[in-house]
Amino acid sequence: MEGVMMRNGDAYALAVRLPDGGIRAQRLPWFSLTRHPWLKKPFLRGFPVLLETLVNGIQALNRSVEATADAQEEKLEGWHLALTLGLALLMAVGLFVVAPHLLSLIMLWLHLGGDVEGLSFHLWDGFFKCCIFMGYIWLISLVPDIRRVFQYHGAEHKAIHAFEAGGEVSAAQAARMSRLHPRCGTTFLLFVICISIILHAVLVPLLLMVHTPQGLVAKHGLTIAFKLLLMAPISALAYELIRYAACLPDGFWAYLLRAPGLALQRLTTYEPDREQLDVAVVALREALGPEAGENIRTAPYTVG
Repeated sequence: MEGVMMRNGDAYALAVRLPDGGIRAQRLPWFSLTRHPWLKKPFLRGFPVLLETLVNGIQALNRSVEATADAQEEKLEGWHLALTLGLALLMAVGLFVVAPHLLSLIMLWLHLGGDVEGLSFHLWDGFFKCCIFMGYIWLISLVPDIRRVFQYHGAEHKAIHAFEAGGEVSAAQAARMSRLHPRCGTTFLLFVICISIILHAVLVPLLLMVHTPQGLVAKHGLTIAFKLLLMAPISALAYELIRYAACLPDGFWAYLLRAPGLALQRLTTYEPDREQLDVAVVALREALGPEAGENIRTAPYTVG
């Protein structure tokens, strides 16, 4: 809230606009689940990276709320943080796994689609999943506070673009940059949804060919449980795909892989104002730490 979080290696920076108009920044250690070498290997790192990003994101959100509200509330730590993370995951599972499955069942009962053994069920499931995802983003963007979060999201991208372009990095320079960035986490979520549609359509019928429980509830309960188990490999594939797309040289394949995510960012980013860009540049400087050069020009800010 009213701030920007940026990661650089084993640390991340959080810069927040205070109620009095000043900017406060912190450089904090990144909580990591991938310190062991084998967890950093391709196709294994995706799911741990997703979990650690959730943990660090919730902690940063908590710190930003405390700073902007000037509150003396207890920090989210220990079981409070675990409970918040659990509720966030439960909400995601309910919205993007259970709800689309139940809506696809309704289409089956209306004789507009087949059962889970057939392709049409999973096409409906994917359609509802995409609709819920897009509708959710659109609805929360109508909330003024969330719209400002999306403006800060755009400011973050602009500051990163300015840094990657070389030369001086300032709010004025960042303002000229695009608010869309190919390595955005929004693109990761879109890839997760697309890959899940494909894998569910292929693997769920194969599972039911091997074993189909007796009874409708048992069969669909097994299907939902199997979809939950597939979250780890799906997130791993999505993570590798977004890294691959970001590394591709400009061309047809790069455009094809990046275009859907960049289009979605038009919903999750808005044009920031000058004050929001100042916060983003401060976050960038603190994230770089000792690596930050003299070419990064920030507005005045405090550390702590």
